[in-house]
Amino acid sequence: MTPDDFILIIDFMRRLFTSESITNGHPDKVCDQIADGILDELLKQDASSRSACEVTAEPGALHIMGEITSKADIDYQEIARKVIRSIGYTKSEYGFDDSLNISVSLHKQSPDIAMGVDSAFEDSSTLGAGDQGMMFGYASAETEEYMPLALSLSRKLAMALRDAREQNTLSYLRPDGKSQVTVEYEGREPCRISTVVLSAQHDEDVSLEKLRKEIKECVIIPHLPQNLIDDNTLFLINPTGRFVLGGPAADTGLTGRKIIADTYGGYAHHGGGAFSGKDPTKVDRSAALALRNVARTVVASGAAAECEVQAAYAIGVAEPVSLAVFTFGTGKVSDEKIIKWIRDNYDLRPSGMIERFHLRTPFYQKSASFGPFGRTDVTFPWEVSEEDAIESLRKLI
Repeated sequence: MTPDDFILIIDFMRRLFTSESITNGHPDKVCDQIADGILDELLKQDASSRSACEVTAEPGALHIMGEITSKADIDYQEIARKVIRSIGYTKSEYGFDDSLNISVSLHKQSPDIAMGVDSAFEDSSTLGAGDQGMMFGYASAETEEYMPLALSLSRKLAMALRDAREQNTLSYLRPDGKSQVTVEYEGREPCRISTVVLSAQHDEDVSLEKLRKEIKECVIIPHLPQNLIDDNTLFLINPTGRFVLGGPAADTGLTGRKIIADTYGGYAHHGGGAFSGKDPTKVDRSAALALRNVARTVVASGAAAECEVQAAYAIGVAEPVSLAVFTFGTGKVSDEKIIKWIRDNYDLRPSGMIERFHLRTPFYQKSASFGPFGRTDVTFPWEVSEEDAIESLRKLI
């Protein structure tokens, strides 16, 4: 069987794919937002700050730990309390609020790591990568924001759930929540929504019947494409029946545990590195952002309907040690030509990515909930395809 035969078979198959999203009140997202809130404050005072900040949260307590090297003088505890209040954990009955105990255990970046970052192995005038590893960027023509449909829809539901609580549309909602959408495909085309799962934290006194009815009417139905819903679409709303205790009071939170929801919902590969709390010398973050822009530009140009880009780095070395492109049979330009185009148009060294995408800007807390990719409520530099880059690729088609 040739690769073309395999693609032909796939095109006639029906398959299901599911992605999950979480609200800003999910325990892991609480920790991500605090870690990135700390990073933002560091960058405001010292743009050269180095941060690898981790946060863990449990009932009544929160711990901030990791490595930070900065000239900034910030109040870590107050930043954490401010983030907790902004999320909506403001009542003691939630089992977690801004009156909790906060411990801080931070130390400076290892001098061995700092040496490799400050001066690249092959070029002492530029930054080296802050760690080894592989990173991926992905884009798809399935949606206007160039994201996989299942993740795009599950995120819309999670954001709608947050909005219903913050705008007091559904006054009984609490901050924690999850959404999940299963899309059915015919070949490569989405043909229907198979299942929607949504779990919403709520006050003690609301009835399950009322909650399920109003969440379906106010949160789910208005935010899904009606042409993909049919009589057989399954809606599972608070399937366990009760979700009063939530957030870190119900489940210990930790930074970096929602890396799939933060990226492409499982539709693309993931190198394994988390984002939150890391400054842009950490290629886990900066390269993932830059490669998303590369893939997005490839799809926006029409050179492919789907594109995944991988780069790998060695600690202390500025240039990627490898670069790969996969267009999954959708390319109008060969993957090899796209790789050459990337090398001609993108500086994927840490210093090049930081400069091109303004990665010393304190905007990271905004990206810590609902992900940094394909957002429609906020525009990040890596989510803008540059016209010069698009036109240069179109010339190859």
